[in-house]
Amino acid sequence: MAPFARFFYLILLAGTLVAAPQWIQAQNQIVDGVAAIVNDEVITISEVRNVVAPREQALRQMLTGQDLIDKVKEARLAALKDLIDRKLVLQEFRKKEFKLPPFHVENQIDNLVRTKFDGDRKAFLKALSEQGVTLAEFREREKERLIVVAMQQARSRNMPLISPKSIEDFYNNNKPLFTSDPKLKLRLIAINNTDDSSREYAEQVRGKLAEGAEFDNIAQLYSEDPSRDLGGDWGWIDPDTLNEKLSKIVFGLPVGKVSKVYEQDGVFYIFLIEEKEFAVTQPLAEVREDIKKKLEEEKRQEMYETWINGLREQAYIKMF
Repeated sequence: MAPFARFFYLILLAGTLVAAPQWIQAQNQIVDGVAAIVNDEVITISEVRNVVAPREQALRQMLTGQDLIDKVKEARLAALKDLIDRKLVLQEFRKKEFKLPPFHVENQIDNLVRTKFDGDRKAFLKALSEQGVTLAEFREREKERLIVVAMQQARSRNMPLISPKSIEDFYNNNKPLFTSDPKLKLRLIAINNTDDSSREYAEQVRGKLAEGAEFDNIAQLYSEDPSRDLGGDWGWIDPDTLNEKLSKIVFGLPVGKVSKVYEQDGVFYIFLIEEKEFAVTQPLAEVREDIKKKLEEEKRQEMYETWINGLREQAYIKMF
């Protein structure tokens, strides 16, 4: 099967394969062969390679060595599993003697030409030709894709309704998901602890602030932090911006008051909190619909997984 990554869509399914066939672990290219048998149909190594090629290319640009080998093997296993499940779905479609009207496929192709090629069918056909794919081959692939989608959707037709209590329980059990982080607007002065006089020096700097000197001016004169040119301005920060100890300190300080001198990891700090915004939790009314959609999608996936697992258990599947 010739590659056509731009238009070849797969339905991603959960789970992993237990053992990796030898060809999946091989680093040298294998021209072709049988990757798996699903009942009485074959999946070839070239089919798997065509699917996984874009992912492998991206991995080779990011990784090297054993990390690359492991991730490539993982990607090939995932692609093979997708193809096996896809094959099972198509076989079930035929077994049930379902039919897909041809106009559905043609409508999808027309829509693709309109949205991706500005209505230029010649450009579409040229793209197919450059990928070594005939229109008939692409039409068959698109038909199979639509069948898989239709079979997925059929699994959720009798999906039970999501009750108000389920939505409320999810909300109450996952409040952090709907709660914004607290944040504050911070200025600081940092003075390195280089000798016994450093603390006294830091206290003298703080004394100038206590006498009414502007924080930004003092920061520009005395701070050794990279923010000195900005008058010590760190802008708005959240609890993860600083390390845990410093974050605990600054988020416990009042607004508008110069802090005492704090020492942390060989540095003396003076802080000024200019503004604060506290954590805010969205009310249930604002997120109810989003929660409903999330729970529906989880239930839909659960029903599909139950169905596809049943197909796997009933099928003869052998990987090579």
